[in-house]
Amino acid sequence: MKKPFVSVVIPTYNRPYPLCELVESLSQQSFKNFEIVIVNDNGCSVDFISELYPELAITIINQPINQHGIVARNTGISNAAGELIMLIDDDDLIVPGHLQTMVNAIVDADFVYSDAEIWDYRFEDFVRIPIKRQIFSFKHDMELIRRYSGFISSGCLYRKNIHEKIGMLDTTIYNHWDWDLILTVSKHVKVKRVNVAGTLYAFSESGDHLSINDNKKRRESLERLCEKHQLGKLGTETLLSILDQPFVKERISECEIVWDGNPVISRLITNPLEGFPPTSQA
Repeated sequence: MKKPFVSVVIPTYNRPYPLCELVESLSQQSFKNFEIVIVNDNGCSVDFISELYPELAITIINQPINQHGIVARNTGISNAAGELIMLIDDDDLIVPGHLQTMVNAIVDADFVYSDAEIWDYRFEDFVRIPIKRQIFSFKHDMELIRRYSGFISSGCLYRKNIHEKIGMLDTTIYNHWDWDLILTVSKHVKVKRVNVAGTLYAFSESGDHLSINDNKKRRESLERLCEKHQLGKLGTETLLSILDQPFVKERISECEIVWDGNPVISRLITNPLEGFPPTSQA
């Protein structure tokens, strides 16, 4: 049987070292029939990545202006050659068997997402060293999704043709696009959760500081989400505070843990290219 072709879409902005760790994790996948579409949202050059990983089918699209991640994702999706799309943020990782697991799971579904491990880290010589990890594993429960999301988009896999039903990602809900996505697809196609923690979601508590302007934008985005999906009034809790909610804890589900906990060492570290990128940028 013919293997499906997957397009891994990665928006990026000024994070060359974490991005290279992600590409390294993709180079270690057991499933090989995929391309990588990196959309550089007018940040520092990442063109060197194709030279570091010549065995991978990498397309790099350089946006002329910064329009933020959701527009970059739509650009990547529009340029994807695969019949299946996997979305991943540039600072997240996936375990070596993740692509194969998700391709197997989507046989009887249209949209699949996996459990995850949330991990905090410190930088050591431009490598992220894990210092804390926490399981993110919840039942596929629409009540939970409508109230708190319970969904991490990185590592999700879906059929590209679902955009014919739902349109592209809604750019008016820029801060909560992933929540909007899971709510929207759940109304139109078959969604399935995979109870394997194959996505490694990077979340640094030390870096989670939003300006007043950012908080205002998040509130506006949440209000648009609530209006679009008739969710009522919801609070702007942080990810970690949501995990402490009794309502959320009641919906915790068992999952398979597959990450060995080791850092990912990219070729940018083991075989650096002179001047790419400037070492002041992590």
